Amino acid sequence: MILARLDRERFDLLVLCPSDGPLVEMTKPYGVRTIAINSLAARFTWRPDRLIRYLAAFTRMICDARALVITEAPDVIHANSIRAGLVMSAATLGTGLPVIWHAHDLLPRHPLSSLIRLFALASRRNQIVAVSEAVANRFRGALLRLFPQRVPITVIHNAVDVKRFQPDLLARRETRSAMGFTGSQLLIGSVGQLTARKGQLELIEAFAAVATEFPNAVLLIAGAALFNRDFEYAECLQQTARNLGIADRVQFIGQREDVPELMRAFDVLVVNSRAEPFGLTVVEGMASGTPVLATAVDGIKEIIQHDRTGWLVEGRDYDALVEALRKLLLDVNLRARLSAKAFPDARARFCSDSLLNQVQTLYWEVFENGITPQRKRAQKQIECGLKT
Repeated sequence: MILARLDRERFDLLVLCPSDGPLVEMTKPYGVRTIAINSLAARFTWRPDRLIRYLAAFTRMICDARALVITEAPDVIHANSIRAGLVMSAATLGTGLPVIWHAHDLLPRHPLSSLIRLFALASRRNQIVAVSEAVANRFRGALLRLFPQRVPITVIHNAVDVKRFQPDLLARRETRSAMGFTGSQLLIGSVGQLTARKGQLELIEAFAAVATEFPNAVLLIAGAALFNRDFEYAECLQQTARNLGIADRVQFIGQREDVPELMRAFDVLVVNSRAEPFGLTVVEGMASGTPVLATAVDGIKEIIQHDRTGWLVEGRDYDALVEALRKLLLDVNLRARLSAKAFPDARARFCSDSLLNQVQTLYWEVFENGITPQRKRAQKQIECGLKT
């Protein structure tokens, strides 16, 4: 979204990304110069052997990135994750280059998180962008709260393309028909990675509790497992649906590229996360005119106003989830009221124009305040002119 719409009169773009991911192909339509490097396999762990292997991977990545920084001489670096921020800050030591860390995740409660905060604190070149106040607060921890000016943290909420995610009754009917559903059926949707943090297991159990009361209701679970334990979790989800006798009413539809169409087809979108850095799926549902039932955790609380733009329940509260699901399925007027308020709210607060304006402003401010290669060159030219 950012690459597609940045002002090319003001910004010249270069993308550094993993060679084994989709980003290389995704950047081609935008005419952005892209350099592919080996991906970084590193995760939080308590196992010393894996920590050593991950540190070795970080070191290789830092060396590769430093070589590119020296060759390309950028003025500002936007590192699109905390891991990327660590790599690029280390790769640019001694250069004076400002590095923007884009924090999309909640820092876990782990000793390595304290080391990450110390690393961010070590240089005034680092600027943190958090996708929510929840992410910002977790990143600060107790340490960075002691030095609020040393590492600036800016909150820029994620956004959706409101041209793709918007109500469309005709498209809704066409999608439901193509999937084999009638207009009278109630479609409950869940969209996201299949992992315990997303709470699909509890959602299946809650659906089973109301399934008899709503014989025309179907639960659609979109998403795929990404990591080893997640594949086990995905198998558990299907087995649970079979054990509860609702396997014929729970459909696992896998990873989807037609999320905007799915969002419009749902009667209720459920986001049952235990933890959620932001909750982009929530905004996509709201922008699509679909009523959203979600847990009041982390970034989601910054998006939904309960009983106005959506319906909130406490995280891990099974009884509250069942009752809220029953209430929304029963009351078509409540669903209509929530979606009517949510749609304009999502367009006003989480549109791509707002994101782009904030990012471009941040780039310029960081450039103005930093000692970048371009400014160094300009200063040298001025000094040479004065000496002459």
